[in-house]
Amino acid sequence: MNTLFKQMKNYKFMTFLSIVFVAIMAIASLWQPKLLQEVLTAIMEDNLDAINTLGVWLIGVAVVGLIAGIANTIASAKVAQGVGADLREAAFRKIQTFSFSNIERFSSGNLVVRLTNDITQVQNLVMMTLQSLTRIPIIFIGAFVMAMFTLPQLWWIIILLIVLVAIVLMVAFSFMGRYFGKLQHYLDKVNTIAKENFAGIRVVKSFVQEDNELKRFTKTSDKLNEYTIKVGYIFSIIIPSFMMIGNLAVVGAIYFVGSGILDNVTMADMPNIITTIAAIPSFISYLMQIMMAIIIGGMLVSFSSRAFISLGRLNEIMHTNPDIVYDPNAPEETLPGTVEFRNVSFKYNDDEELMLKNISFTANSGEMVGVVGATGAGKSTLVQLIPRLYDPTDGEILIGGKDLRTLNKNTVQNTIAIVLQKAILFSGTIADNLRHGKKQANLEDMNRASGIAQAKEFIEKLDTQYESHVQERGNNFSGGQKQRISITRGVIGDPRILILDDSTSALDARSEKLVKEALNHELTDTTTIIVAQKISSVVHADKILVLDNGELVGVGTHKELIQNSDVYREIYETQKGKEVVA
Repeated sequence: MNTLFKQMKNYKFMTFLSIVFVAIMAIASLWQPKLLQEVLTAIMEDNLDAINTLGVWLIGVAVVGLIAGIANTIASAKVAQGVGADLREAAFRKIQTFSFSNIERFSSGNLVVRLTNDITQVQNLVMMTLQSLTRIPIIFIGAFVMAMFTLPQLWWIIILLIVLVAIVLMVAFSFMGRYFGKLQHYLDKVNTIAKENFAGIRVVKSFVQEDNELKRFTKTSDKLNEYTIKVGYIFSIIIPSFMMIGNLAVVGAIYFVGSGILDNVTMADMPNIITTIAAIPSFISYLMQIMMAIIIGGMLVSFSSRAFISLGRLNEIMHTNPDIVYDPNAPEETLPGTVEFRNVSFKYNDDEELMLKNISFTANSGEMVGVVGATGAGKSTLVQLIPRLYDPTDGEILIGGKDLRTLNKNTVQNTIAIVLQKAILFSGTIADNLRHGKKQANLEDMNRASGIAQAKEFIEKLDTQYESHVQERGNNFSGGQKQRISITRGVIGDPRILILDDSTSALDARSEKLVKEALNHELTDTTTIIVAQKISSVVHADKILVLDNGELVGVGTHKELIQNSDVYREIYETQKGKEVVA
């Protein structure tokens, strides 16, 4: 709740107004039956002046209640929407501080549901609270007192009504609480399956897996439907039960009042009889108000239980500490592109075994360093430690001679750029994507960087060139084009350290060769670290790191490793044999 109260502090005045308006609306609702009783008494006494006066008061009170209700709805909606927007922004900002490991722990599909459905549930909670929280106790207590004064001899009907309604609510909500938790769980799963399916639609259709994916989605969707229907069944029982209890109370009130009047019909008792008959509609109205106060309160508790589950899930985001934390007091610096690993070991959160084991090497400024090894050797993991996507489990990583964990965040981002194997482009324009690498990039910067990445040749053929539209995930570009735009984004900021994590895998041999040559000629002061599956991609590197099962088993040039490293030689001979066959 602290997270919610923190957001509501920004809307103190509107919250206060909504509470004032709902109190006025509740008082008006309680006053109307009393005025109606007096109007009915005046009608039976044929008092025209009283009828006119009370009629004006009755209309006036109804209008005031209506205006207060509208004003309360407007104020409540502003608070609820404002809190929802602020909470969504705060949660999104918090997610942006998460490291790779934090994101992996939650999963992207789960985070999307929390930012959408869960925040909607919290918005509904705020709206219902501001519309009902003040109104319910005022209506319940006021109607209870007024009903007691209206027909005190029927006090037992009031108590019986309250007890029966409370019993129905307690039984119903004992089931609802756990069903709402299941609803959120299966809503997460449906969202995740749909997201995976849409993202991998080409794979699904290529392997003709539509039926299997449909079965997987249907199975989870049916579970969601099952619990939604169970909640619906409970509501289908609750509402008729309330109506039956309310109607029985009305019948009971009319019967017992009528019996009392028939037993004591004398001229001397006529004033009391008139007052009693006029009180019946007011008493029934107060009974209905008591019942509705209990029902609305119960519903608020029920929906609140779902909203509190959502709020707990949002709190989980807000109170998760990022695994990667930068020193806010560290100065922003310009560092040379040297990279040094000192006895670095690393394992992922859920793994028991180390992914990297006691790695030590140095890459001097301006060098081209290749990283090779078998699949699963730890190549991508190693280079992802350099821009501090993860922190090492043991050991130190030095950039420009300084421990990476002591550097300012902007220093790290301005010094190091990484181009991942899977090229991710954002919807917008090519220029928008390139400005992720350099915020103030101009046309000259884009032309230079795209020339290095060999992207210029196809960008210039587009009608609007750098302002050309990029669809979601870059689906209107080929794999090679997306990789070249990603490389452009990496080099546009002229980083001191450039990491290419197998990011030329979709390029043809000619384009790959041209990219490597351009990097050598244009980025002479930049340390380039290239992860490659093919040794031919790094054969001319100044230094090659050979990884095997998370261990650094060889460091040197191609010629040195051919002579000294069995692992490197085996990889080379295998690939050379494949090239000959090809």
